[in-house]
Amino acid sequence: MRAVTLPIMSLADRIASGSGEFLLFALTPPRAASAGDRAQEIADATLARLGPLDVDGLILYDLADEAARNPAQRPFPFMPTLDPAAFLADNLTNWAAPVIVYRAVGKYSPAQLRAWFEEQDPSRVMTVLVGAASRGSRSQTSLTQAQALSREANPALLVGGVAIPERHSRRDDEHLRLLAKQDAGNRFFVTQVVYDINAAKNLVSDYHYACAERGTGVAPIVFTFSVCGSMRTLEFLRWLGVDVPRWIENDLRHATDPLDASYRLALATATDLITYCRDLGVPFGINVESVSIRRVEIEMAVRLAEQLSAELRV
Repeated sequence: MRAVTLPIMSLADRIASGSGEFLLFALTPPRAASAGDRAQEIADATLARLGPLDVDGLILYDLADEAARNPAQRPFPFMPTLDPAAFLADNLTNWAAPVIVYRAVGKYSPAQLRAWFEEQDPSRVMTVLVGAASRGSRSQTSLTQAQALSREANPALLVGGVAIPERHSRRDDEHLRLLAKQDAGNRFFVTQVVYDINAAKNLVSDYHYACAERGTGVAPIVFTFSVCGSMRTLEFLRWLGVDVPRWIENDLRHATDPLDASYRLALATATDLITYCRDLGVPFGINVESVSIRRVEIEMAVRLAEQLSAELRV
């Protein structure tokens, strides 16, 4: 009998159907001062670096000053970046695969968000809506308002939310937040960088069984991984709210090559989560990013994505 070749599902189709096993690579747009030719140079270099990778899509972050969330001194100074939507439209025109564009909704007026939602092609662009960093932050638009605007302006646009395993460790209610976000229209979730495997597993488990109890479908969870080539990068991850277990810090601090050690750690953690989600039947994706702008760390992040692609395609 002749074999039938099934069409490859796009990233949007996988998320819409609640399927998983996709690979993403996340980028932070260039600094706002890098507009024009310099921004295009950065975009071209990035696309050349990602060209050989078998990724299903990109994530473009939308940075906001989070000083109100964490009063401690930032290890790296905050530098405003280009609007990810503008960077996509103006500089990533040669990227053909889908893109998930973050929107830090407090930075934009309702009219600005509505206009952006209306312009998007749901087969190519998805979004993650992020609320204010703290209750004291000034916001032009609340997360609830932004979620309602997306449903009104472009109902077909796939909207995702942020999942924070560390918050689940402290409060034991992050799975309930995910359910509430699903009720508001979220179709997938993206975590911050995962270092604490137990926190991630606890969230996945509680969310899975809560969905089963409610008779609700489980939305894909995208786990983010990164490499860490220096103690300063590790301090920055902690400043961002990432929980780094002490044994990991000890190993990295005393490693002959911290970058290689963090690569092997991230690979082992991601592989563990892949196996766990498969066994539990939870749809998932993998996202790789480089927290640092150092070339050596970016290249190691690309190496991590390449290896995780092989893990997903088996």
